[in-house]
Formats: sequence, structure tokens, C-alpha cells
Amino acid sequence: EMKEGKYPDGSKCLRAKIDMASPNMNMRDPVIYRILRCTHHRTGDKWCIYPMYDYAHPICDYLQGVTHSLCTLEFEDHRPLYDWVGINLGFSPKPRQIEFARLAVTNMVMSKRYLKRLVEENHVHGWDDPRMPTVTGLRNRGVPPEALLDFCTKIGIVKANSECQLSYLEACIRDNLNENAERAMAVLEPLKVTITNYEGEEMLESAIHPLKPELGTRQVAFSNTVYIDRADFAMVPPPKYQRLKPDGYVRLKGAYIIHCDEVITDENGNVVELKCSYIPESRSSNDTSGIKVKGTIQWVDAKTGVDAEIRKYAPLLKDAEYVGQDFTERMNLDSEHIFYGKAEPYLKESVDGKPFQLMRVGYYKKCVDEKGNLVLSEIVSLKDNFNK
Repeated sequence: EMKEGKYPDGSKCLRAKIDMASPNMNMRDPVIYRILRCTHHRTGDKWCIYPMYDYAHPICDYLQGVTHSLCTLEFEDHRPLYDWVGINLGFSPKPRQIEFARLAVTNMVMSKRYLKRLVEENHVHGWDDPRMPTVTGLRNRGVPPEALLDFCTKIGIVKANSECQLSYLEACIRDNLNENAERAMAVLEPLKVTITNYEGEEMLESAIHPLKPELGTRQVAFSNTVYIDRADFAMVPPPKYQRLKPDGYVRLKGAYIIHCDEVITDENGNVVELKCSYIPESRSSNDTSGIKVKGTIQWVDAKTGVDAEIRKYAPLLKDAEYVGQDFTERMNLDSEHIFYGKAEPYLKESVDGKPFQLMRVGYYKKCVDEKGNLVLSEIVSLKDNFNK
């Protein structure tokens, strides 16, 4: 009669006759079927009764050939019912349920309930947002599957609830990408540099991967106008500053040493251009200039460089101020930063989804947007720098 739809939702249910005196409340004649009128993605409105999870779980495992059903600790009290269903339905071999502690990672939202809120409240762009720890989110971010396997192997499976540091996961990702990601150059906030004593153009050789010489080299264009990152120049440098400054020297990665001769500013005093001179004898791998510089920075040729939208990410959660602090109080509302920078054309010519180490910037995944523009999405930083 329940199946035929004679009763309204919630008015009737089917219970398993077990033991109302059991110390385990899950064994006290639990509900195994209830009336629920909803549209099923396969059967439509044909059915109005559905099994409870505790009843369907062991049956589905048996039918699908699952031998060991792995659950988190909250299902430990449900195991007697899982076994009861298998025994009374004559499953052979009977699947076995094993419980382990839920994986908790600092500064990451792992609860499906909270992840759903992040999506519904528009804190993220969707379930596949690169900041989300979902399968689609991790894939969209560019996290290598091998790095996740390495992480899981290292932390192991335990019974006791504990919290793993986010930096440990990032270290596994970083180790994998350091070994496999090709190198390239990009600048997040371009600052124009005009090399006044350089004429013409040339192509420089740069290693595709310094640890894998068998991959060969790539051609990098060089001319009298390049972009450096604005963060690599300081009008009033702090102590021990080793990058470019007025009347200072710095090496352009894989190219030449340059000297800052003049700083051009706008009417508001903002630096808009640097006039520099290069040292002809200082070419990388053939430096006979005798000039010693401590700083080396990345750069992009202004004539051949391409526009790039560069996306940097921070964890969705800040550090907890006290035990049990609600995740909404820990929300990092500034977890996505977008820069409109410059990148060498080698990046745009590469296949979509390919990971790169942007030298001195971080590990990034190459993408294109709906208009075909280059997008570089951060996978992981070069080092752990969150909250520092």
C-alpha cells in the first residue's frame, strides 16, 4: 500500500524487527523504508517509497562487489545494523565495514554542508572553483593526482581525529611540480624598463627545465624594452635589498646585468618607467664583466610578450582564534587576487591545462578564457607564505 501511494509522506514507514532493548539505538527496530514523493533522475515519479541509507548501504555494496566499505567514525555505531542486513539477506561473502577518522586540513573547508553554503552564498564561483577541495576544484586548480596519492600515503589512515597542516599538502604538490613543471617567465604588475644603450633584438637560450637538460631549451626574445615586476623595484629600498633600485644593478634572468640610470614618474609621483643601461659583457653563461650582483629577477620582452590574467589564491579559511570557532567567522573574504600582467609567448603557445613554474612567482596552470585570452591560475606558491 505504501508503494501504491495510498498514504501521504511521513504517515507510514517500514521498520526492521530487531531488538527494542538493544543498547545501540540503531538496532531498535530501525526504519528501513519511508514514503517520499520526489522525482528520481532515472525512474521519474514511478516510485514514492525509498530505502533509508543504513538499509541501502550494505545492499548496494554487495550488489556492486564491494568487499570493504570504508566509512568515517560517525558510522561506527551503524556497523551492527550493516552486518545485520548482510547476515539476514544471506550475503556471501558479506561486505565488511571499516571506520577511520575524517581527514581534516587546516584552513580548508572539508564539510559537504559547509561547501554547499560557500556555493549557495556566492563565496566561490561554483563547485569547481580552484579554491574548493572537491574533485572538480582540485582538477581545475591543476593539482597533480600523484601529489594527492603521495599526501595520502604520507599521512596514513588513523582512528583518532586529528588535523593535518595545509602546508603538508602543499609541500607534496610542490615536490611533484618542481620535478615535472616546465619553467617560464611572467610578471604580475608590469613596470616598463627601457634599455637606452641596447640596439636591435636577439634570441636568448633558456632551459625548459634546469633539472632535466634532456628537455632542451626554449627561445626567449630580448630587446631594448622589457617589463619587470613592480615589486622588484624600490625607490627607498629596505636593508639588504638585492633587487633593482635607483643607481643599482640587477641581473635579468638568462640575459644581462642592467643599471638603473633614471626613474620616470607621473604627476602623482608614481613610478611609470625606468631608464636603464645594460652591461654588454654580462650575458648569462658568458659573463666577463667582473660586476658582482646578488639579485636576479624575471622579466618579459615588451615587443613579444603577451597579456595574461594571473590568478592568485589564498586559503578560504583563516587560522582559528579558538577551538570550535564557526567557519563563517574564519572566512577569508580576500582569497582571490587577479593581476593583469605580461608573460612570454611560450606560455600562450603551450597546451591548455599544462603546469608551469613561473620563475620567482609560483606554480601555475595555463588556461584560456572564453575569448581565447591567456589565463594563468595558481596551483601552489613557491614556498609556504600564508599568514606570514
